[in-house]
Amino acid sequence: MVRYRGPRLKIIKRFGDLPGLTRKVVLKKHNAQGKETGDQKTPKASAYKIRLNEKQKLRYNYGVTESQLLRYVREARRRKGLTGFLLMQLLEMRLDNIIFRLGLAPTIPAARQIVNHGHVLINKKRVNIPSFQCRPNDSISFSAKPKAIALIKSNLNQGENATSNDNVLNSHLEFDQKLLTGKILNLVKRKDLRFKINDMLVIEYYSRLA
Repeated sequence: MVRYRGPRLKIIKRFGDLPGLTRKVVLKKHNAQGKETGDQKTPKASAYKIRLNEKQKLRYNYGVTESQLLRYVREARRRKGLTGFLLMQLLEMRLDNIIFRLGLAPTIPAARQIVNHGHVLINKKRVNIPSFQCRPNDSISFSAKPKAIALIKSNLNQGENATSNDNVLNSHLEFDQKLLTGKILNLVKRKDLRFKINDMLVIEYYSRLA
């Protein structure tokens, strides 16, 4: 399954807020009595559908394909610890997500584009692979091209003016706005996971495949 490139508003209408996918929000409509028009009772979802929806939310938010997510689940299972948290850790330590968490891009797709264009340096070496797994003590800097620097500064300014707390810097990251350099201090911890999801439902969904 390829990465989703369709209307993002359609996805958040179905699954709710996905800060990694888009900053757009769905405005709730009200009828003449002031009640939300979406208040109608919906049929109870099956256990399979509940797990499927959690998996889809995870996939859309981080912008990974089905095959990529399955590989992350398998890798998480090989490691020691809670499989659900290890899966989230693998996704959070992706380079495109780190760029997003540093506030250098408004969304993960925008961060992926910055990486794809070769603007990002890890330990002073150019890396253009969005799925690159960042490690503790990795340093992040950027190409000296004027366009790249202007884009990073523009995104930083937009992030400062945004009202959302999704890009509040986590304790495992640090960033120097004057030098435009960042550093990975540690692996992300459970308390620093901004995207709230029932990761164990995702693991249960893949139990028949992974």
